[in-house]
Amino acid sequence: MSNMEKTTPLRVDMHTHILPKHLPDLSQKYGYGGWISTEPLPNGQARMMLDGKPFRDICCNCWDADERISDCKKTDVDVQVISTIPVLFNYWAKPEHCLDLAKYLNDDIASTCEQNPGKFIGLATLPMQAPELAVKELRRCIEELGLAGIQIGSHINDWNLDAPELEPIWTACEELDVAVFIHPWDMEQKGRMSKYVVSLADWHAM
Repeated sequence: MSNMEKTTPLRVDMHTHILPKHLPDLSQKYGYGGWISTEPLPNGQARMMLDGKPFRDICCNCWDADERISDCKKTDVDVQVISTIPVLFNYWAKPEHCLDLAKYLNDDIASTCEQNPGKFIGLATLPMQAPELAVKELRRCIEELGLAGIQIGSHINDWNLDAPELEPIWTACEELDVAVFIHPWDMEQKGRMSKYVVSLADWHAM
């Protein structure tokens, strides 16, 4: 018999989303709309709001780590990789405002990971429309918060991911040896995406 111990493979759910329990209405702070906020519901869930109108109802496992861990036990998942809800990328917003929200979201993800060691791996979100700011936040998230990588959309406004403007971000990712999770975002198959993929409704890449 081999002296090597038999180990059970780690079951990792690579694709899960999380958000803070409370998202304030940033339109009041910044003076323009388009921001997602949340309002608590009597049943313990919450309602995502967009410019004063209901956007989506979400369950408490979107922010409650204990609920997520309970869900993992029910489905035999050992670890969840957690990242923000893509609608919160906010690449359309003013860069400094997007950075403010990204920091808030990233701090929340890092806190969830820190308070539940071994249960979660965190991916950061960045103000990708401003590469210089994105690189600074990337370094903070990896070097100070201990996150494992980033989640980004499949394009950044008018930039595809091969845009030269984004090269400083990829260089920093390579230097820091971090994972990059590409999430489908506002797909346009017959336009910009036809250069890269054919007949795909949506896709994810790592």
